[in-house]
Amino acid sequence: MPTSERVIEMNGITKEFGSFRANDDIHLDLKKGEIHALLGENGAGKSTLMNILSGLLEPTSGEIKVKGKSVNITSPDVANELGIGMVHQHFMLVDKFTVAENIMLGREKSRFGYIDKKSAEKEVQALSDQYGLKVDPSALVENISVGMQQRVEILKTLYRGADLLIFDEPTGVLTPQEIEELIGIMHKMVNEDKSIILITHKLDEIKQVANRCTVIRRGKSIDTVDVSKTSQQELADMMVGRSVSFKVDKKPATPKEAVLKVEDLTVKSNRGFDAVKGISFEVKAGEVLGIAGVDGNGQSELIQAITGLTKSSNGSIHLDGNNITNKKPRKITETGLGHIPEDRQKYGLILPMTLEENIALQTYYQKPFSSHGFLNYKEIKQHAKRLIEEFDVRTPSEEHSAASLSGGNQQKAIIAREVDRDPALLIAAQPTRGLDVGAIEYIHSRLIEMRDNGKGVLLMSYELDEVMNVSDRIAVMYDGKIIAIVNANETNESELGLLMAGVPLKEAKEKADSKGKEKETIDSSI
Repeated sequence: MPTSERVIEMNGITKEFGSFRANDDIHLDLKKGEIHALLGENGAGKSTLMNILSGLLEPTSGEIKVKGKSVNITSPDVANELGIGMVHQHFMLVDKFTVAENIMLGREKSRFGYIDKKSAEKEVQALSDQYGLKVDPSALVENISVGMQQRVEILKTLYRGADLLIFDEPTGVLTPQEIEELIGIMHKMVNEDKSIILITHKLDEIKQVANRCTVIRRGKSIDTVDVSKTSQQELADMMVGRSVSFKVDKKPATPKEAVLKVEDLTVKSNRGFDAVKGISFEVKAGEVLGIAGVDGNGQSELIQAITGLTKSSNGSIHLDGNNITNKKPRKITETGLGHIPEDRQKYGLILPMTLEENIALQTYYQKPFSSHGFLNYKEIKQHAKRLIEEFDVRTPSEEHSAASLSGGNQQKAIIAREVDRDPALLIAAQPTRGLDVGAIEYIHSRLIEMRDNGKGVLLMSYELDEVMNVSDRIAVMYDGKIIAIVNANETNESELGLLMAGVPLKEAKEKADSKGKEKETIDSSI
């Protein structure tokens, strides 16, 4: 349980970038042994505030106290010395280094003039065992899962002696099982007298782990509340400044002809084995087909084959009657495909380029953005300004680099670009990852709007609620195969969960029905 001792006090923190005020007189305090959530819309200033606390930025004005003493945190090294460590949303690891080498980087210990890797590996293993992080110190980072990479980032902060850990959107790329494990790790940390600030958009996670929550909106402090006494709806409304709906408002679909046909498709993984194993399905104009499944069952490889990012080894893909099998991405795009990629930074954006250039990436060579081989920057700028306003992309200007945006605003920029092109088929892979509830509500409404305008939408998400709320039909993938396609209004979370575990459809239905009846019996007896 948290004590009354305040280990961090941030008073009147203001941060300006030119004329843009990212943080405006923000107040936040953290108690010893507490998990304190920091909640706000994309671009509200959460990461900026935590970058100040971790030494990556200096405030324009305001005061920071650590254990009652006023401090000036001028660099991450100073923050480390004060016991403050940050686990960033986008990991800062060297792929070709081992786990231990990444953790000791910048804090190498030497013996007889040589780096003492064995000693570091022992320390890493001891920390791993202490907090139940279960990492292999000798494994190469490029060969471990995303969830394991996050554990390496956590160990980096612990290795440097951090008593206060800042988690920036830690569950955005994790599977449900990895999220459960991370929550357990957080509880173990606070039981060991650590304190945690958790930046997240996921209200259910705040309710699960946090003691208090500070809400900020457009750079200003709104309130700090006791999580146990505050509902998810109240947190959402405070964050957005209006009433937010968690349900997708949609009428029944009126599907027409198939806009995408996938037949007997096989796709190999980057390690050479079959990740997609001879699957067939179709997406109709005027419907949302959702793909459900635990991460690693071939969903990513399927999307990459359809979009031309990887080649299939067998089968065919037809879009709007055109054979696009193993065509180049631009050719596929021109045929009528929009793609919101699963990894926004790797496939969706060129980070050093400006926001206006990124928004024009798919169409810069076409009129009105280009003529006779010359770019029309006036048209590119006006187009970007319109989409930035329409999709509420929080940025000082369209001329800022994509790298300078928060993760959620990077995602909104990609969604704006792809939706505005009005493709015959939109593939949306993890479209709301890193978005706040207000933005999620808006993006879901745009996907349904595309469906209602006679377009096809293929939605791939690891958020089961999202798949169930937005989809009309749901295809469940397990071990590289589609083991069932069900109507979204005729299934439930229990049945989908069983299908995702590889249980055959008939058996999954029977078990889900039995579980439902058992629950009804219990409820009626209470």
